[in-house]
Amino acid sequence: MSAAGLLALLLAGCGGKDKTPPTVVSVHAVTARQASIPVTVHGEALLSALSQAILAPKISAPIAHLYVQRGDKVHKGELLAVLENKDLSGAALSSQGQYQQAKAQYQTITRSTVPQEVEKAQADLRQAQAQVNLQQQIYTSRKKLFAEGALPGRDVDQARVALIQAKTLYDVTQRHLAALEKVTQAAELESATGQLHQAQGQYKQSVATLAYSEIRSPIDGIVTQRPLYAGEMATAGSPLLTVMDTSILIAKTHLPQAQVQGMPVGATAQVTVPGVPEPVPGTVMLVSPALDPGSTTVEVWVKIRNKKNELKPGTPVQVAITARTIPNALIVPTAAIVENAGGGKHVMVVGADNIAHQREVEVGAQSGDDTQVLSGIQPGDQVITVGAYALDDGTHVQVVHPKNTGKPNAGSAD
Repeated sequence: MSAAGLLALLLAGCGGKDKTPPTVVSVHAVTARQASIPVTVHGEALLSALSQAILAPKISAPIAHLYVQRGDKVHKGELLAVLENKDLSGAALSSQGQYQQAKAQYQTITRSTVPQEVEKAQADLRQAQAQVNLQQQIYTSRKKLFAEGALPGRDVDQARVALIQAKTLYDVTQRHLAALEKVTQAAELESATGQLHQAQGQYKQSVATLAYSEIRSPIDGIVTQRPLYAGEMATAGSPLLTVMDTSILIAKTHLPQAQVQGMPVGATAQVTVPGVPEPVPGTVMLVSPALDPGSTTVEVWVKIRNKKNELKPGTPVQVAITARTIPNALIVPTAAIVENAGGGKHVMVVGADNIAHQREVEVGAQSGDDTQVLSGIQPGDQVITVGAYALDDGTHVQVVHPKNTGKPNAGSAD
């Protein structure tokens, strides 16, 4: 028999056998849907106080009294410590006396009559006026007598000259008085004003220096540091006390610029604190308008309330911020996304023929158990959520539901 005939017999024999039915794998599947999905960004942060004050004295002096301990709650304006200030009190008292003296002198000058020289000039003016009046009467009388022929003209001329001289003296005296009143009184007033301002400045400076010996809290908060004790020397510019307002804490994190795009102030956040069972809610307080020059990241502040003082500044935490919300996103369960061995991702889609088809996908935002799919599938596609791992393209599948299988992963392929 020829080879061709033998081959025909073999093919005929094979055709007579029953075909093996395909293997059917049970899987769980859901329908890809469109919905809004929040974009959540994650970062590491350290808790810090929203408001704190490191109190350093402006003068160097021994500590006379310390009224607080670490952990004490204090209020704005409360007296926390006093430095030795006896010398400062004396200086303030002395400058106060000088100020009061200068003030009294100023009031005396402004309220008193014109100085002695002005008074003399006024008297001279009155005398010159009287002399003018007298010479005017003499001149008038002699003119009358001359007209009657009882007096020679020479006496009238003499009276006229005397009247002119009296008027000239009056004018000179009047100008002298005006100059004295203008110059002397102004100079006296200016001098007294300068002395008053100088004394007032010295007094205010001494009072301010005395106030530097009293250390008061500028904020409401808790004393967190107190390195010195009463009797020790407090040095100007060196920390004496630290007060923190821990009722509101800030979680400061640095995020990549791409993740911060569109993040609004007021965005919600969750802060995971070690030792605290539930995440602490917070809000974005600040998104830095500039990149950090060292790391080229954006600093973001998340504000959280700490009314019970359970959270401590300096604690490392994890923050999750809802940066924005994507509307009408194509969403599938995160469990449906399968990592490719060579990179990339895919999902298994159940076709109308109950055959699984592998679709390469590009994913976007992820929120909880949901993941956004940017490309590769369409709304309404059934994607396999349980059993997709290691499932071959073209495998026959049967979609089942967890409530019917008794086990969450029943029928999943290995």
